[in-house]
Amino acid sequence: MSSVAPLLQPVTGSDRIEVIDILRGVALLGILLMNMEALSGPIDLAFTGIDPHWQGADRWADALIYVLVQGKFFTLFSLLFGAGFAIMAQRAEAARREFTPFYLRRSAGLLLIGLCHALLVWSGDILVLYALMSLPLLAFREAPPRWLPALGVLTYLFSAALMVTMGLVINMAVQSEPGNTALAEAAAAGQRAVELQRQAYAHGSWTDAVVQRVHDMRVNLGGMLVVGPEVLGMFLIGAGLARSGAFSAPERFDAMYRRLRWGAGPAGLVLMLVSAHWVPYVAPGTFTPASGFAYALSSVAGLLMCLGYLAWIVHLRARLRWLAPVGRMALTQYIVQSLVGTWVFYGYGLGAFESLPRAWQIPFALVLFALQVVFAQIWLRHFRFGPLEWLWRAITYGRWPPLRRTAGTH
Repeated sequence: MSSVAPLLQPVTGSDRIEVIDILRGVALLGILLMNMEALSGPIDLAFTGIDPHWQGADRWADALIYVLVQGKFFTLFSLLFGAGFAIMAQRAEAARREFTPFYLRRSAGLLLIGLCHALLVWSGDILVLYALMSLPLLAFREAPPRWLPALGVLTYLFSAALMVTMGLVINMAVQSEPGNTALAEAAAAGQRAVELQRQAYAHGSWTDAVVQRVHDMRVNLGGMLVVGPEVLGMFLIGAGLARSGAFSAPERFDAMYRRLRWGAGPAGLVLMLVSAHWVPYVAPGTFTPASGFAYALSSVAGLLMCLGYLAWIVHLRARLRWLAPVGRMALTQYIVQSLVGTWVFYGYGLGAFESLPRAWQIPFALVLFALQVVFAQIWLRHFRFGPLEWLWRAITYGRWPPLRRTAGTH
């Protein structure tokens, strides 16, 4: 037997776990549906609930996306990132290769791509947060697989507990100082932030937009205390599922997936409806005890619905195989969504900012995603990776992997 450790190589073709690619494809559609409001208008007016300025069909569309999509698919995408981490760690161990340097290069590559996306294309980027939260994930590499989902849930719920605590603290501060104007000042600052985004993205040049994106990124990084634990928690859940074999051999986990489909998913939907009815909308810059509790409730609902969606997608995987190619190119396609969205809506593009009705944002997203599915299928007939996947692998493995398919490759 050779004493030389086998070379660690990028995963391609038949070595991939198809259900993970299918899940990524569905998650990519959900993320696009969620991001459409933030691409077509000020990002600070998105992700705020059911906006009261929408009426009729637009209001129903906004409610539909808020209840069924927002907070359910970026969590699924995060879960799949954690699954990829676990699979890579297992492959490195099988190849008898040191995992940490390889993984740190991978995180650095993702951070570089994320920074380019966040500063040069669109400030709603999630990749920078993924790259940063991938570092504490390393600490859980040796944790027993059966512990990871529980650790993930506890980490995820930290955000919900934090929002409840913040609500209680604010309530006590208001009661102790009735004349305190801090909340009013925060609301006014929130409105000014929206106007700055509107000016830069609707009417400004690309340079103006970059300057605004730098400001938006600083604000977004400040929100890591809330969103970061949610992302890390989903990483851990995904790593636990991958290490248990729930993706590579889903047929062995029928009982678990059945409980998620008929238990977690419906329970999450009920909680989401309660949260949406209780506090349907939170204006930018405002925060009340009620909104803190409602956020916590919607966060728990998002986790449960995400797991329910996961189980349904795994159950229907044979019918959803056509989504696998777009899932294999998820990084490239995620950036493409931002490029197309900013080109169509921003002032330095076609200038359609805040002009697309909410109800029409859904078919717009569906048509764009359909084109992405077709493009992915065509691209992967000729190439082994998507363009950004190829670049990311080059940074990770320290060499340029072959891109074009040759006879006999998968």
